[in-house]
Amino acid sequence: MTTVLGTSVDIPTQDGTADAYLVHPDDNAPHPAVLFYMDAFGIRPHLKGMADRIAAAGYTVLVPNVLYRVGRAPIVELPDFIDPQQRPDLFEILGPHIFALTPELVVRDADAYLRWLADSPLVTDGPVGVTGYCMGAGLALRTAGSFPERVAAAAGFHGGRMATDAPDSPHLLADRITAELYFGHADQDPGMPAEQIDRLNKALSAAGVRHEAEVYEGAQHGFTQADTAAYDAAGDARHWEALLALLNRAL
Repeated sequence: MTTVLGTSVDIPTQDGTADAYLVHPDDNAPHPAVLFYMDAFGIRPHLKGMADRIAAAGYTVLVPNVLYRVGRAPIVELPDFIDPQQRPDLFEILGPHIFALTPELVVRDADAYLRWLADSPLVTDGPVGVTGYCMGAGLALRTAGSFPERVAAAAGFHGGRMATDAPDSPHLLADRITAELYFGHADQDPGMPAEQIDRLNKALSAAGVRHEAEVYEGAQHGFTQADTAAYDAAGDARHWEALLALLNRAL
């Protein structure tokens, strides 16, 4: 297996400094970039391990703390394993900060992350891939729609609220997307019910976007996160196969 090197980095943005985790193959060579959007619980050992696995496949991976305006990661103290009883207390703290991350701020930050990657000697010239989990899936979709000239592939897993009735719902950017997309939806996810999945698929199809959307049967919101009770090993394995295949095709 490819040896990877991970480190903490700071990324200047229009609103301050975003702390982030950067990992890449330990060969001093440039590699295609992947922008990895965190879930609500943020940068922690499990998320770093996921980024390491992508890097081992031959990519330079950046995992920004998208809630950097609140503070450096971790925003809240997390247990080693997050069970359902702990989630309400954690989201009572995290929820307001997540909803304060407006579409305008998301796009502004994405521009900073993508520029930082473009300037890095560890990144090859050319487009990047994006992947996101839970809240990060919507960020990945919005980034693909806002920076079509930079993003060649975007994936989202157990994402929520990606095709709502809101006037700034991310699916409304479909006609700007040029990337190939993949979504792995949880079939027991109240944040992304069947009507939203259908609305997203129809918007992407109408815009001619290359995409695949699969509903993972029996999977809950957060099924890729092994440090939570929502983890589903079969769904996680399926997600890895789909994600790495997409990145291999597009980058």
